[in-house]
Amino acid sequence: MGTLHHVEVWVPDLNAATRGWGWLLGELGWTPFQEWPTGRSWRLGPTYLVLEQSPALRGRRHDRLAPGLNHLAFHAGPPTAVDRLVEAAPAHGWTLLFPDRHPHAGGTDTYAAYLTDNQGYEVELVASPNR
Repeated sequence: MGTLHHVEVWVPDLNAATRGWGWLLGELGWTPFQEWPTGRSWRLGPTYLVLEQSPALRGRRHDRLAPGLNHLAFHAGPPTAVDRLVEAAPAHGWTLLFPDRHPHAGGTDTYAAYLTDNQGYEVELVASPNR
């Protein structure tokens, strides 16, 4: 009880979103779950993430700085895994945010990458703490 069931993200271009998010979610261990003409979903354990191009969508770009969702943060494994994802991300439509502060844009005690896609969505890839 109380764990996240699913997240639904409305996107203006499902094909573009599927290319970027599909790659990233696959790299993070999510598997394709459902597919329909206006949507796709991926599952990890009991949680799933939906991308949908809804006909009720207002606007053509997500504004992460407006009230609402700023970003989704994912556990991404050790720092070397985060580095590997950052290196591969541009080929899949993702751009590194805060490159001048990477990989400590979240603070000196955090090793993470902040990426944004061409539709304005942001993800944070958080490395496991070094032990």
